[in-house]
Formats: sequence, structure tokens, C-alpha cells
Amino acid sequence: MIEWSWQRAQDALPVLWDGFQITLLATVIGFFIAAALGLVIAVIRRSAPRWLSAPVYAVAEFIRLTPIVVQLLFVFALFPQFTPLSIGVTVLGVHYSSYMAEVYRAGIEEVPIGQWEAARALSLPAGRTWRAMILPQVLRNSLPALGNNAVSMFKDTPYLFTISVVELVTAAQTYGAAHFAYLEAFTLAGAFFLVASYPTSVLIRRLEKRLAR
Repeated sequence: MIEWSWQRAQDALPVLWDGFQITLLATVIGFFIAAALGLVIAVIRRSAPRWLSAPVYAVAEFIRLTPIVVQLLFVFALFPQFTPLSIGVTVLGVHYSSYMAEVYRAGIEEVPIGQWEAARALSLPAGRTWRAMILPQVLRNSLPALGNNAVSMFKDTPYLFTISVVELVTAAQTYGAAHFAYLEAFTLAGAFFLVASYPTSVLIRRLEKRLAR
């Protein structure tokens, strides 16, 4: 019977902390890539001519409907000159941008049509219409869903092990194999995920209630 050892758990903490920092870094940078690129995709789909919006939509759908593991391995094989972490962060961001584009699209559709008509009636430039009228409403309506995507991305970072990135789960696997301490390593890894994810989930729920008022 495997027994818990506090000493092994204590010894594993520095290794898991290093892995957690990689996980957190990949999530934060990947989220900003996804949020920015997703917004660009959504605006192009809404306002660009069909010759541009149609291929952008097709590429976004392809990315959204193919497994992230396949994308990681493909890009890793295609660009061996880049570090695994930079590839992982970029692929995470691009993959989730396709989901965030759908979130933004829903937010854009929630803007009352009368506001679009008012902007046209006032002859407002398209850029000013988006900056001053549309995007503030879209971002406000989309914040809870964007937060949920951030949590999902955080939980998907273990896929980075496929391209040799030593994130939290890989660090736990490596330490467990080297010291026969799988119980302690994976328990602590789960605790790291829980401690990081739960407050974010609570904040998202409170934000949803606040915006619903």
C-alpha cells in the first residue's frame, strides 16, 4: 500500500513550483494572444469584405475543430528553430483565439441594431464607431466567457508535454518517476491547479452576476 510522505511532498514542492511558473506563464501570454487575435478575427468577420472574411472564418474553424495536440506537434515539427515553450504559448493562443472569436461575435450581435443605424446616421467613421460605441459593450458582455476560456486554457497546458515543455504535470510526472513519489507529486499538482483555478472561477461567477444587473 502506498503511503503519503510529508517529506517527499516537501521535497517535490520546488520542482512543482518551477513547473507551475511555466504553466502560469503559458496561460497568461497565451490568453493575451487569444484575446487580441480573437477580437481581430471577430471584427474581420463582421466588417471586412467577403474575400477576406470568408478565408479568415475557414481558418478559424479549422483551428477550432482540430485537436490542440495535433497542432502542437505539427508546429513543433514545422519550426524546429523555435523553443518548445514559445511554440506552445503561440499554439495555445492561436487555438483559443478561435473560441474567443465566437465569444466576441456573440457580444457584437448583442449590440442593438439601432446603435449601428445611429452611427451611420451620424456619419461616424467605422474606426470611431467600433472604438467608442461597439467594443466597450462587446468587452463588457464578453468578460465572463473570456474568463472561462482562460480557465480552460490553464487546464489545457498539460498538453505542452507533447513538445517537451516541462509544465506542472510533466514536472510532477518526472519527479514521481525519479523518487517513486507519484502520490505526493500528482496530489500537489492537482492542488496547484485547484488553488489557481478556484478563485478565478469564483471571480467569474461574481462578474456574471454583476453584469446581469
